[in-house]
Amino acid sequence: MPGSLDKGKPGGNGKGIVSAGLLVWYVAVSLWTAQAPADPQFWLIASILPGLFVVVLLATYRSLPLSHVSYGLITAFLTLHTIGVHYTYAEVPVGLWLDQVLHLGRNHFDRIVHFSFGFLLAYPMEELFRLSATVQGWVVYYLPVMTVLGLSGLWEIIESRVASAVHPELGVTYLGSQGDIWDAQNDMAAALYGALLSMSILMVLRALRGAQAELQAEVAE
Repeated sequence: MPGSLDKGKPGGNGKGIVSAGLLVWYVAVSLWTAQAPADPQFWLIASILPGLFVVVLLATYRSLPLSHVSYGLITAFLTLHTIGVHYTYAEVPVGLWLDQVLHLGRNHFDRIVHFSFGFLLAYPMEELFRLSATVQGWVVYYLPVMTVLGLSGLWEIIESRVASAVHPELGVTYLGSQGDIWDAQNDMAAALYGALLSMSILMVLRALRGAQAELQAEVAE
């Protein structure tokens, strides 16, 4: 249903069941990736911010609850990131397989995750702006895209600072540039494209829903 993205907020008899299930899933995946990661120090460093993010979501669950759709999208992104840090992004098997099949020249799993950051998290951001700040009109689509772009730039800065603070070998692994001198810019671009696609789809779905509602109203008259 086109309008389903704006529904499904935690409530009723099933309040918390879906969210609890998503939390259990993320904890299970995190425990799995904690078992013999390719680089334990890299895994620890790259898991700190996602862990803090989950704590914030838990702390604000009752005061500012998001929809089940938003929590599901967030969980999907965190799952991809957690898998990436288990193997280190440059060695994720799926990315290596894609490189062999499509001859990409590098493991692009990191690009997939950066794109997913924009594509999967833009809607939760849109929902947060719309519900907490009563943002309306085109701004409700603009703010998530700019927020994704800003957070992507902030992440690249954090990555560079962490890389410079640890031993060189881990720094190269943490950055995961794989020889791409434009890695940071390409990662930010991937996130931007994901956010733009997400907001474009949302706009189309809402336009279709509005047209359907108008048609039903005309038929009912």
